[in-house]
Amino acid sequence: MNVTDYIHIQGGFKMKMYHLVIVGFGGMGNEHHERIKEVDGLTVLGVYDIKEERGEYAKQKGLKVYESLDCVLADSKVDIILIATPNDSHKEIAIKALKAGKNVICEKPVTLNSVELVEIISVANQYHKLFVVHQNRRWDEDFLTIKKIYEENLLGEIFTIESRVHGSRGIPGDWRQKKEHGGGMLLDWGVHILDQIVLMVKEKIKKVYCQLTHVTNDEVDDGFKLILTFESGKTALLEVGTSNFISLPRWYLLGNNGSAIIEDWSLNGKILRVKGSEEKDIVPVRTAAGLTKTMAPRRKDTIFEEKLPKQTADVTDFYRNVINTLSGQEQIQVRNEQVLRVMRLIDTAFQSAQLQQVLDFE
Repeated sequence: MNVTDYIHIQGGFKMKMYHLVIVGFGGMGNEHHERIKEVDGLTVLGVYDIKEERGEYAKQKGLKVYESLDCVLADSKVDIILIATPNDSHKEIAIKALKAGKNVICEKPVTLNSVELVEIISVANQYHKLFVVHQNRRWDEDFLTIKKIYEENLLGEIFTIESRVHGSRGIPGDWRQKKEHGGGMLLDWGVHILDQIVLMVKEKIKKVYCQLTHVTNDEVDDGFKLILTFESGKTALLEVGTSNFISLPRWYLLGNNGSAIIEDWSLNGKILRVKGSEEKDIVPVRTAAGLTKTMAPRRKDTIFEEKLPKQTADVTDFYRNVINTLSGQEQIQVRNEQVLRVMRLIDTAFQSAQLQQVLDFE
C-alpha cells in the first residue's frame, strides 16, 4: 500500500482512501458519482456498463471504463462495488462481487424478493464482507420531521399514520415497466416508504392488506394502497400513485391530542393541537342537508397551531457511514435485517393483492 491510498488530514496521512467502482452508470449510477465527490475518504475509480454510450459518458467525466465485470473484480485496487443496474441483476452481481472479496453497496430494491436477499446475506457473512443497501430516503427531511413529531409524542397517542407519494406521469423509464426486471411501484417506491414506517414505528406488524393498481400498465403495478396494522392497534396507510393529477399530502399524522400534516418535500405543513380536554358551546355548522355538531370546526380558542419541527439531513452521510464502518469507527446504519423485514413485507403485500385478503405478518 502506498501513500496515495490515504488522504491527508490535519498534518498526517491518517484516513484510508477507499476506491469504488460503479456497475451500471445510468441515472442513479451518475447520481452516486456526483454525491461521492463530496465524501472524504471515498473516490470513484471507474465504471462498468453494458451500454457503450454510458461508457463514453463516463470517459467524458474522466473515469476509467472497465471492459467487463470480471475486469472490475480482478482489480486489486477496488475496495467497493456499487450496483446500480436493473433490479433483476442485483443478486448475481452482488454474490459474484462478494466472492471476489469486494464490499458491496446495492441500489434498492435490493432483490426481487426476500429469498434472494437471504442468499446474498449468507454469502456476505461467509466471506466476511460488508453488504449494504442504499436506502437513501432515510435521510429525507420530511420523513425525519414526521419521525420527530411521532417519537416526541407531540400529538399524544398516535392512532393513524398516512404516507403518500403521488405523481402523474405513469411509471418512469423503460425497464421499470417490465416484470422480468423487477419493475413496478411496490418494489420501486414501496421499499422506501415501508422502510421509513418500520423505522419510525417500533412495533410488531400483525396484519397486511394491499391493493395494486394497473391504470397505465398491465404487466406491473403502477401504484398501490397498503394498510399495516400494528400490535398496538395503530394503522399505517401507505399509498403510491402515478396517475394522480392532484397530489394528496405527503404525510398525515393523527393523535388523540392533535394532527400534523406535511404537504410536500418542501416541508409545507403544520401541527394543530388541542387546548384543554373539553369544548363547550359547540356552534353547529350548516350543510346542504342540515345541521351537524359532530363535524363542526373547533373554535380558535380551543386549538393552537404550531410550526413543524423541521429537520435537516445530508444524504452523503450514507457513504460516510459505509467507510467509517469499514474502518471500524462506526456500526452500519442500514442493517441487513431491517432490509430483509421490508422485503418480507413486500412479499406479503404482493400475496395479499393476489389473494385479495388481509394476511397475518409477525
